[in-house]
Amino acid sequence: MRRIDETISVSPQITPSEVNEIARAGFKTIVNNRPDEEEPGQPAGDAIRTVAETLGLSYHAIPVTHAGFSMPQVEAMRAAIEGAGGPVFAYCRSGTRSTNLWALAEASRGTDPETLVGKAANAGYDISGIRPMLDALSGQA
Repeated sequence: MRRIDETISVSPQITPSEVNEIARAGFKTIVNNRPDEEEPGQPAGDAIRTVAETLGLSYHAIPVTHAGFSMPQVEAMRAAIEGAGGPVFAYCRSGTRSTNLWALAEASRGTDPETLVGKAANAGYDISGIRPMLDALSGQA
């Protein structure tokens, strides 16, 4: 798990058994940015959803494929973060898609792209490739 800031942490694929640890760590929402069956043996999102909801966590599936990001995905991520009521835990295969989608959602709220790039870099993610999109979404293009 890599903490981006006080509102969100990202990670590679999780298992249903790891949801207990996520809840104990104080997260209120889990966001799954990985499509089911992307890789053989990958845990199904519904299995993670079931455990999360049993523990009182919100769960959102916002899968991102190789096709890239769309505005409905950005808006869904923004809504998930805004409605979380506490820290968000997002995951995908490596954490990169989750970080990118978080940054796009934050840019759509007007957050400075340089700040977003810096926070991602501090967590070990290079999001400079989406900088033009961040600029456009934040109104700083």
